[in-house]
Amino acid sequence: MPERMLVVGDPDRALRAASQLEGAAEIGRFREYVTLVGHHRGTRVGVSSHGVGAAGAAVCFEELFLAGVQRVIRAGTCGGMQDDVTDGHLVISTGAVRNEGYTPQIVPDGYPALASVEVVMALRRAAEGAENIHEGVTLTTAAFFIHDILGSPVPMWQKTGVKAVEMECAALFVLAGLAGRQAGAILAVDGSPLAETNENMDYYDPHRDVVRDAVGRMIDIAWDALVDDR
Repeated sequence: MPERMLVVGDPDRALRAASQLEGAAEIGRFREYVTLVGHHRGTRVGVSSHGVGAAGAAVCFEELFLAGVQRVIRAGTCGGMQDDVTDGHLVISTGAVRNEGYTPQIVPDGYPALASVEVVMALRRAAEGAENIHEGVTLTTAAFFIHDILGSPVPMWQKTGVKAVEMECAALFVLAGLAGRQAGAILAVDGSPLAETNENMDYYDPHRDVVRDAVGRMIDIAWDALVDDR
């Protein structure tokens, strides 16, 4: 197993990312978990898909760390949570709010979910000169569709300055911290859960060109950051 891996939610995105590698080859496929390896800029790397949600993704992350992986970068999609974080933009996560339900079962409430400084800096360098890049704390949650019984915590977290919401980063950051490995994330914005027209997620469509283009830029940046040793 390469010591440096991208992780993505969608198996098709894993195939898209691997298509940019030299000598790409699939080495594993089971349920939502697809793993391919190859070379980027002369460094052996790989990509694994982890599905949707922290608990299932954590299986992927744990097994990568057990296999000796030293650096993991998540390249995923997210919802923008600030007015200036909109469709097609990218967000570099510096840390994650642990609202996903998985990490409280493995660490105390006060344990932080932080991206590694080395990875944040590598992502920042790889994204230098690109437009519509944001950096900051992201929210990891477990509920995609919101019910009116308890409502959504998203408006509250928006007030704290959280940049975006997604479903797996907190698990990755916590597990990397426990394993003493490097981890980070770059995310492509595919909508906003706070949009007035989005109360019931009726308008949500991640298959638009603006999202596809952002995902492509995200993957390019993630690969370059993955092999950055500065």
